[in-house]
Amino acid sequence: MRIEVLVDVKTTLGEGPVWDVQDQRLYWIDSFGCRVFRCTADGREIRAWDVPEKIGSMALRRGCGAVVSLATGFHFLDFETGDTTLIVNPEPDKPNNRLNDGKVDQRGRFIAGSMDTQEAGPNGSLYRLDPDLSLHRLDDGIIVSNGPCWSPDGKTFYFSDTWSDEIWAYDYDLETGNVANRRTFTKLGMSPGCATDGSTVDAEGFVWNAQCYVGKLCRYAPDGSLDRVIEMPVKKVTSVSFGGPNLDILFVTSMARPPLPRFPGDGVQRGSLFAIHDLGIQGLPEPRFGG
Repeated sequence: MRIEVLVDVKTTLGEGPVWDVQDQRLYWIDSFGCRVFRCTADGREIRAWDVPEKIGSMALRRGCGAVVSLATGFHFLDFETGDTTLIVNPEPDKPNNRLNDGKVDQRGRFIAGSMDTQEAGPNGSLYRLDPDLSLHRLDDGIIVSNGPCWSPDGKTFYFSDTWSDEIWAYDYDLETGNVANRRTFTKLGMSPGCATDGSTVDAEGFVWNAQCYVGKLCRYAPDGSLDRVIEMPVKKVTSVSFGGPNLDILFVTSMARPPLPRFPGDGVQRGSLFAIHDLGIQGLPEPRFGG
């Protein structure tokens, strides 16, 4: 196994790596820097787009451009012009919330949740944006929405509230996009201050989770048991995703500056985009939003 700094752009809050199988490019975001980045698998040809608000996540569209979860709602992002267009604001009555992590299911629906910007109260919800641009609330009572991803067959949905010390599993109906039977998939319990952050599922059905503030990547078997722990060179790791020509490189984002003063600082590699090679594991292609 080899860990390298792929791109050092000092993202204030790096998040949401997404590998584009079609064009062989990696996208990731700076949530607080209000930017979307793109590069090749080896860190070349870096490109960036500014967005007008804090950004929680992005997904590529089947046509062109992306759908992004900005602070005030779901938007389209046009890569040609850099313009963003509002689709819907799910929480106009909650000015202290913003949208956060999100991913697309096998049928092209974008699932993303909101969060309390002070990370204090259960004021957030989980939403599904369908290809027809209709919006549906799937769950609520969430402090910080994080880590949405699916089992390889698409029938189990994984999700977490960052400060719950758990990753949850739901039954997922691929036909309707509805969730049911929320239960504990695994408990973290690793060390004080550990927070569950972005997740992905590999081709073997194992869940990878970035555990922020303790600098660990954890791989969990489908039964929730801990399979592997990778110690990262920075503490504030934020999200993970497989990519590269063979989908066998694990890309890892990190933050340069914590969002609240109670969180720890980090070393000179803070805010870097990392690539982990030679794991002997492949990921799954990320679906595109159908709208």
